[in-house]
Amino acid sequence: MSDLHPPKVEYFDPAARVNVDNKGIRREVEEFREEPFGLYLARPAPGRAQFHYLESWLLPGLGLRITDFWFSPGHERDQDFYLDVVRVRREGEKWVATDLYLDLVLKDKVSVRVIDTDELLAAVAEGLLPQAEAEYALEVAYTTVEGLAAHGYDLAAWLSTKDVTATWRRHP
Repeated sequence: MSDLHPPKVEYFDPAARVNVDNKGIRREVEEFREEPFGLYLARPAPGRAQFHYLESWLLPGLGLRITDFWFSPGHERDQDFYLDVVRVRREGEKWVATDLYLDLVLKDKVSVRVIDTDELLAAVAEGLLPQAEAEYALEVAYTTVEGLAAHGYDLAAWLSTKDVTATWRRHP
């Protein structure tokens, strides 16, 4: 696998109103909102052809980062939400998310599919991710798929059973 990489680590700093990606690129955030169950952010995506805006929820208790990408014309995808399997921790006031390779693509109220299993397995094989973290990632993915399926792939309905009320700018 040519694009094999260590787990991506991203920082979210509500006080400074910035999001710093794994390459050290700082992006201004329009809105951060902390809730007992997680952290919301909304920001433009300058320099990205595929999408021009994004909203995300970091949900440490579920091991997920749920994102609504606002795709640019000609780059639309058949999805409503993108779910990254992550480990979230706090460093003081900052939130830190480590991406654990597995992702889920959700077409709300229709279907969900798990992607990037090959990346997860390659990362473990190359020693970039401990087996225990891979097992955690798989458990999160299975639990998420089962929960969504049990609720007709309705993200809000499933999250409500976890005491999570994720509000979005584009989704009522």
